[in-house]
Amino acid sequence: MLYEPVSTEDENEIADSLERKYDLEERLIKFAVLVINLSEQLPSNHTGNHIANQLLRSGTSPASNYAEAGGCESRKDFIHKMGICLKELKETSVWLRILQSKQVLTSQLLTPILSENDQLTRIFKSSILTARKEIK
Repeated sequence: MLYEPVSTEDENEIADSLERKYDLEERLIKFAVLVINLSEQLPSNHTGNHIANQLLRSGTSPASNYAEAGGCESRKDFIHKMGICLKELKETSVWLRILQSKQVLTSQLLTPILSENDQLTRIFKSSILTARKEIK
């Protein structure tokens, strides 16, 4: 027989893996929307426009780069794309902390997005470490 049916256990593992991927992608999309909404709250002056542009670039980038990572052709390429996501999340964190230090926006607006940024950063660090271990 050329086709061997997938066991229920294998089906569950595949479904869980796809669900986790989808969940993270959805989280990154929601994070991008938070960044967009937050950037629209910045003052329309030289400083506000500069930070808004930087924040928009770095804060929306992880979603599309993560989607690209899903189609990587090798483990090294996957790690590279995940590294780009991590780099962009770290940059976003710096811009958010600048806004927090300057008190441009209320902590009510900044605290949830800073928290989500931190959680996403931890997820990507962990994923990269796991992927690197699997290469060795």
